[in-house]
Formats: sequence, C-alpha cells, structure tokens
Amino acid sequence: MPVKVRPMEEQARESPGVSSAAALSTLLQDAATTPRRIPSFIRKLGAGIISDVRSRSPWYLSDWTDAWNYRVVPATALIFFANVLPGIAFSLDLIETTQQYGVAEVLISSFMAAFVFSVFGAQPLTIAGVTGWVYFWAAIIHWVTAILNWCNFLKYVTLFSCDTFGFYVSWVYLQYGVQVITRQFNGDFEGALVGITLALLMLVTSFLFQRLSETTLFHRHIRRFFSDYGMPISLIAASGMAYWGRFNTSNPTTLPVGGVFQAANGRAWLVKFWELDGKWVGIALPFGIILWILFFFDHNVSSLIAQGSQFPLRKPPGFHYDFFLLGITTFIAGLIGVPAPNGLIPQAPIHTTSLLIMGKPSQKDIDEEEQITRPSSQSSNDSNGAIIKTGKGSLCLVLLTGPFLHILGLVPRGVLAGLFWFMGADALKGNGITIKLLPLTSPNDPLHKVRKSRLLMFVAIQLVAFGATFVVTQSIAAIGFPVIILLLVPLRTYLIPRLPFTQEELSILDGPTASSFTMESVGGSLHTA
Repeated sequence: MPVKVRPMEEQARESPGVSSAAALSTLLQDAATTPRRIPSFIRKLGAGIISDVRSRSPWYLSDWTDAWNYRVVPATALIFFANVLPGIAFSLDLIETTQQYGVAEVLISSFMAAFVFSVFGAQPLTIAGVTGWVYFWAAIIHWVTAILNWCNFLKYVTLFSCDTFGFYVSWVYLQYGVQVITRQFNGDFEGALVGITLALLMLVTSFLFQRLSETTLFHRHIRRFFSDYGMPISLIAASGMAYWGRFNTSNPTTLPVGGVFQAANGRAWLVKFWELDGKWVGIALPFGIILWILFFFDHNVSSLIAQGSQFPLRKPPGFHYDFFLLGITTFIAGLIGVPAPNGLIPQAPIHTTSLLIMGKPSQKDIDEEEQITRPSSQSSNDSNGAIIKTGKGSLCLVLLTGPFLHILGLVPRGVLAGLFWFMGADALKGNGITIKLLPLTSPNDPLHKVRKSRLLMFVAIQLVAFGATFVVTQSIAAIGFPVIILLLVPLRTYLIPRLPFTQEELSILDGPTASSFTMESVGGSLHTA
C-alpha cells in the first residue's frame, strides 16, 4: 500500500495540543536521528580496494620477515636479467626513433615499479616493468576502474584468454629477437653475423642448463644451481664471448647508454605538460583509453597467471588495490617522462616458479593460515616478492651509476636477441595451446576424454584469435590490438558455449586461471574446472 508523505509543516498543524514550533522541532529531531538509506551504488564505491587492504594487511609484515631465505638470491638475479634487459631492448625503438627516451628512463621506470609495488603493493608476486597527457588520462581511468570495482570483470577470464594472450606474447618475444638481429645488418655485416652467433649461443646454453637441471646426472644442489643461475650465467658468458679473439674485431652492436642519472638529450626530468595546447588534452584521451585497456588486461592477467592454481599460495591477492597503485605509477611516469610500467608476461609466472619450495609446510605456516585465512596442506613461498622487487629496483639504481652504465653498454644486442628467443620459447613450452597440440604422453591425461575434433576446434579458435591479434600488431592499426585482446573474454563467455562442446569437454579444455581462493578478491570465478 503506498504511503503519502506530507510536509512537516502540515503534520505540525494537525498535532493537537502541541504548538506548531514545538511539533516542527520534534519532527526535525526525528528526521536528524533517523538513519538515511545510502544507495547501494554509493556504498560499493571502493569496496574492492577496502576488501583487498583488509585481507592483505595481516600479511604485510610477514611479506618482509618471512622472505629472508636463500630463494631470494636466485629469484632476484633471474627477474633482474629477465625483466630489465628485455625492457631496455623493447625500448630501443623509442630510444632510436624518438630520441625522447634513453636507458636511464627505462631503469628509472623499472625502479619506480619495483619500489611502489614492493612497499605498497598487495600482490608481491606480480612483476611490473616498462607521454604526457596520454598517461594522465590512463591514470584517471585506472583509479575509476579500481573505485568502481571493475576488476571484478576478471571473474570472466579463464585459461582460454590467458593461454591465447600468453601464446601471443611468446611469439612477440621470438619475433622481436629476430628484429633485433635483422636491424644489425644495417651496419657492419660481419658484426651482424657475430650477433647471430651470440644469440644462438645464449639460446642453446640457457636451454642446456635448464635440461641439465632436469636430469639425474648431478647432485640435487648442483641441479638446482643450474636451474637458478643457468640463464644469468649464459647471458654473462655470451656477452664476454663478444670480446674474445676475432669476435672482438667484428665490433658487434651493443646497447646505447647515456649519462649518469641523465634523461635523454639532457632534458629536465619534470615534463611540463601544462604548457601544451589545449587540443592535445582531448586528442590524448582515446590513446589513454587504449593504454588503459592494455594495462587492464596485461597487468591483471599477469597477476592471475602468477597466482595460478598450480601454485599452492597461502596469502590472499589484491587486484583492486594494485590496479589503483598502477594508476599512481602511470601518473608518475607521465609526470617525469618515463615508460609506464605494468604487469609482465612471462616474467610474472617465471618469478613465482623460481620461488617454489618443494616439501611439506611447517607447523608455523599451518598455524598462521588457520588464524588468518584458510588451512592448507601444501607448501609455497609467496612471501619473497616484496624483497625481490626491492632488490631488483636497487639493482636498477646501481646500473645508473657510471661504472655499471659502462658495463651495460658492453652487452651485445645479439645476446639480447638470444634472451628474447629463450624466454619466448620457454613460455611457449608451457603454454596451454602448445600442450594441447603436442601428443599426449600420459594415458591418464583428461584430454583423452575430449573428442579429437572438439579439441582441434577449441585450439583452432585460439589460434585464429592469436593470428588476428598478431596481424593487427604488424599493421598500421597496431595501436588498437588491446581491443582484440579484450574481446577474447566475451568470445569465451558467450560464443564458445554455443558451439558443439559438451559441458565435460569445456571443463577439461578450459577452466579458471587461478584457484577459488585467489578469485575471491574479484567475486569468484564464473567458470569451474
């Protein structure tokens, strides 16, 4: 039955025995003490950020105190070489074509990301790496996304999207390695040939160390050493080979470096964006949206993969809060004119893998989990991310000093090409698409339950999506490729279920990227394994 609300003055006039002023005063007091209903939309603003802070804050101190063990050393070395050097190589286009960026900008960007996400971040396992108003617009949209809880969109993301995007990134690494080599043919031909030799040396020795770590030929501590330091040793050895014998006379192309803590062309570190014409503010908006789409998918998917269901993690995630932090780092990047950092594939899952400790959990770990989150029967080492990122950031600052800048300038580009090939091939080896295409070796593999025609259909859809993304990135419309990446999610959610797959086949071919424990931060996964 509808209720008619009358004005307070009218109610006061009809109150017998009570003066109009007294009645009005009473009604005003009642109205002041009556709780007002806040719209649900307003109450939900920032709810994801608040929830992330509450779930992560009990673990903050342990992120630092639990991390003082040997696993920090090899993981820091691995992430430093796998993150910083490819970041510099990827920035060669900006360095050589625009003259507005240099090695110093890339290192400062890496340091900023490492410092912010290690000290303030909610997800220490996520590895972040590397123009004005574009960055500022993107930063604002990042903050709006976190406050409006749009990271809950991740509940729709499954292995279908992650494997396809990871497959694409792997081939980008392979393709960029080839690009680094071919560009050297613009100079000395003999130096280019030496570059190819060094690239192959880097690739082969890295995989050789990796293969030896998987055999039974040596003591387990030696095998672990090969696994931890094989790639850094290969990179240092291949770089040193460039200065041995006749290789040195070929003068292979090396990395360009600038002055100590000096921005490109001697410019000031503060970008005076307010001096630009007003039209550039509006022109930058669509590019800021494109950058936001890329970072939204890239950063969050790398976070999901780094906390995948194959890793027995003990500590809760914080997607909303970390994406708000990413907006801050994007804003700072635009303010000082450095490449904007964000989550990286394949570095993030490599980081998590390097931290795994095999064995049973200690009683202390079990007690902490029962008090704060949930019980667990497996052991992991997800406490070291903060220390490792702090170490990586500190090494970036060390590289900006004179002696180490000189050493960095001695690294041949051919070695970086080999590093790209190794990281791309290694990521392909563990990608879900590659696994589905290879012959099944285990008779108990669930893929045996999937009809071969449906398996090929599922993989074909992923390969078509990969091909479309890769083709676009090689065209004049390359800036729009993040939109295609984002469309993978509705493709999986709305189109694939309408194709002739059974529910059992889809649950085998696809599933949540992370465990239900990790997905709680975004409202749980809509797809169950």
